[in-house]
Amino acid sequence: MKQALQIRADDVKRGLSNSRVLQKACQISVTLLTGGGDRPYVYGFATELVSKHALVDLIGSDHVDYPEFHANSRMNFLNLRGDQSPNASLLSKVTRVVKYYARLIRYAVTAKPKIFHILWNNKFELFDRTLLMIFYKVLGKIIVLTVHNVNAGRRDSKDSFANRLSLRVQYRLADHIFVHTKRMKSELMEEFNVSQTRVTVIPFGINNSVPNTSLTSSEARQKLGIRPDEKTILFFGNINPYKGLEYIVAAFQQLVSRHADYRLFIVGRPNNCESYWASVQEASRVEVEKGRVTVRADYVPDEETELYFKAADVFVLPYRHIYQSGVLFLGYSFGLPVIAADVGALKDEVVEGKTGFVFKPEDPVDLAAAIERYFSSDLFANLSGRRQGIRGFALERHSWDEVGRLTMSVYSNLLRLSVPAELPNRGAAKTSPVD
Repeated sequence: MKQALQIRADDVKRGLSNSRVLQKACQISVTLLTGGGDRPYVYGFATELVSKHALVDLIGSDHVDYPEFHANSRMNFLNLRGDQSPNASLLSKVTRVVKYYARLIRYAVTAKPKIFHILWNNKFELFDRTLLMIFYKVLGKIIVLTVHNVNAGRRDSKDSFANRLSLRVQYRLADHIFVHTKRMKSELMEEFNVSQTRVTVIPFGINNSVPNTSLTSSEARQKLGIRPDEKTILFFGNINPYKGLEYIVAAFQQLVSRHADYRLFIVGRPNNCESYWASVQEASRVEVEKGRVTVRADYVPDEETELYFKAADVFVLPYRHIYQSGVLFLGYSFGLPVIAADVGALKDEVVEGKTGFVFKPEDPVDLAAAIERYFSSDLFANLSGRRQGIRGFALERHSWDEVGRLTMSVYSNLLRLSVPAELPNRGAAKTSPVD
């Protein structure tokens, strides 16, 4: 009897504790500033905060709008950006940007959330990093910043004094900064004098916004016209010079000179790099004409994404410079192995021979060798049985639940709410990845 009473008393205590946790979590309201882009990250991050009982004002655009954002009473989706079509006239682009900033400033003046969390800056980054940050501080907002690229200007070979100065201003004015790797934290501390206590490393949450239907790999290959015997390589994502697409093209040319059963898919929209893209097209023209290379130089809707990752045997990240890659976790979410350049934190996310292989950056010879090594490995030979393990590996290491817990803890400290660590847990099962 005493034991039963003690169990009931413990249950009551836990119930009261959980009630207090939820009560304090419900005191957290935040404005998420998305810049109108990065649909997968916005979806995963916003829905996770809501699942942790935060109240969220999400400043978005047509591009990041989801039905789920309108179906939850804790989410207030504000489409201040609207259409961002790149095909609009220059006058239309200028007009809609001016209107957006006017709406944003008007919102900020009357916004109830104390925390403004910037996931991405807007198009005019120098303005966003300086004057807009100062404006938020004058309004008394607590500014949290997610830094996906510590210095994208240097990555894109467009660094300048103004770029570094504006970054320094934004990093100085932010009350707290999230990054995705320890290397990024070290770079913030060493190059921009950001104190260690103002930086938290959080995982890059795995893509959970792209549909994953019952479509099988064989069905996907049939839809894309891939023969059963073809070894299929995928490059996927926006095309920029820093992504090193020319190296996979050069490596592929070496491969097809030795093997007749290779196929390459290049899927992604060129991003303001016309001359670079023209050079890549010319380099791959012969293989395109022979049907060995298939190009889809366009934005791929979410509902069509699985087609490529299920049809491919492996995907390649031939990047010249990167901090972290969302495409890596998108591929892992479909259980697809990767062949990645040893840049940034990519090597840390690849278990050699289990989830993929790593090669020397900017080296098409080593890339071709890594591809051949993969297609002669047990990983490829048992790919259908390994996909679930790769997916489990990514879900465990890049859980949105963990992202939400760390983020809510930072919010509560900034608001001095002292919310305990026992935030709502969605109960993600741990999976041994790569047996």
